[in-house]
Amino acid sequence: GRAATAAEVTARDIDVGPDGEGLPAGSGSVQQGEAVYKLKCAMCHGLNGAGMPPAFPAIIGRDPKAEGFAFARDPKLTRTIGNYWPNATTVFDYVRRAMPLLQPGSLTNDEVYSLTAYLLAANEVIPMSATLDSASLMQVKMPYRDKFVADDRRGGKEVK
Repeated sequence: GRAATAAEVTARDIDVGPDGEGLPAGSGSVQQGEAVYKLKCAMCHGLNGAGMPPAFPAIIGRDPKAEGFAFARDPKLTRTIGNYWPNATTVFDYVRRAMPLLQPGSLTNDEVYSLTAYLLAANEVIPMSATLDSASLMQVKMPYRDKFVADDRRGGKEVK
């Protein structure tokens, strides 16, 4: 082995924080995201995002039994982007780094913004007419964001 070069480290340093730190340039609409979803995501998560248990979880849907954040009372409730995730930027980060499963990191920034827009709209978090970029994504308020405790362990940095 050898030490990674600065360029190699920079190429892999693509994480996005809950506060939006690290969001790249780009944009994408819900309609564009739906097309990307059908092409690159539906084979695992299903055409309507209901998942294919046990390997591929549901990512779209708002189970009425889970409304009110009832997960502590019933851990078997389905957790989807719309009823569980605390930050829209985390959706972007996860899709960008880990999806699609067999080609993680292969999506362009515009495809990731588009997919994020589609997933948020399909979960009734943003309008179906939305287009996302770094500024608008940071403005998205997830339905249950206040049910989570903020992690303030950012490498010794104080979170504001």
